[in-house]
Amino acid sequence: MPVEHASISTVPPSGELIVDGGRSVSRTEALMGGHATITVVGGTTRVLDAAFALAHQCESLWSRFIPTSDIMRINGAEGRPVRVDARTAALVECMIEAHDLTGGTFDPTLLPDVIASGYDSSVLDPTKRTVLPASATSPGRLTGVRVFAREVQVPRGTTLDAGGIGKGATADAVCELILAEGAAGAMAEIGGDITITGDGPGGDGWRLGIENPFAGPGASPEDAHIDVVHLAEGAVATSSVRKRVFSVDGIERHHLVDPSTHRSATTDVQTVSVIASTGARAEVLTKAGFLVGTNEYLDWLSTVGAAGFVVLADGTCRESATWEEYR
Repeated sequence: MPVEHASISTVPPSGELIVDGGRSVSRTEALMGGHATITVVGGTTRVLDAAFALAHQCESLWSRFIPTSDIMRINGAEGRPVRVDARTAALVECMIEAHDLTGGTFDPTLLPDVIASGYDSSVLDPTKRTVLPASATSPGRLTGVRVFAREVQVPRGTTLDAGGIGKGATADAVCELILAEGAAGAMAEIGGDITITGDGPGGDGWRLGIENPFAGPGASPEDAHIDVVHLAEGAVATSSVRKRVFSVDGIERHHLVDPSTHRSATTDVQTVSVIASTGARAEVLTKAGFLVGTNEYLDWLSTVGAAGFVVLADGTCRESATWEEYR
């Protein structure tokens, strides 16, 4: 079975691709600061269109580069409750749960620090910038965030960043929609977060490549993947200090912020890949891999039902005891 996709993808926008004699239909589009590839197995182009429509709707709700998004209306409300889409309310609740699960290593209130690291404008469209109120502080008070059905209220000065958890949640929602529309299987890859469900193109699961962070553009398939995993259900997310890199006052910084210092995490970890039950969960579990010791981190992943793969600056690869289950 061929490897379907790398967990961090640099695929360009393309037209629709129909493979396996019509069993699968796939397309890539620009989305959420990168590109998304959605594959429908045993479904129609109409289902693929509906999946992309949902993905773009999630972006319109959660992007910090869209002033009218739910997230930016919450961030600008200065403590007032904001009526939002039901998906946004669910995402905010997921943020709170993820913060608790990770002991605070995942913190969605660090947006002012992310902006200070140089990530203030969209990678795809630099004219789109994030503008926060003067009251914005980092970290915010996540314990003060309240979700009432379809209203979200955050303390004045607290701002939220959907970021990676939004990508993972979108991939999850897309796959759920595709199966609900009667397809046999689905894969949604959004900027490095992959959720899969149901049948793969060959009818027996999905083989997913973990991209080699040291492979240059145009690398052969053998060199592009540092590992390959096989999933029947679930998600793989990869975070990297090599993808969102900016120069601020002559100092190179990346977008993965250490909550204890408010600056880009100082680490020899280059990429962290996590396999978990959902894309949102896999995404938030990657963050601690840059902030705590690798041995401690990989042992911890096994206690929360996940598997991890870490690539260090010298090319060394480390994995949790649970990772081997997916080879």
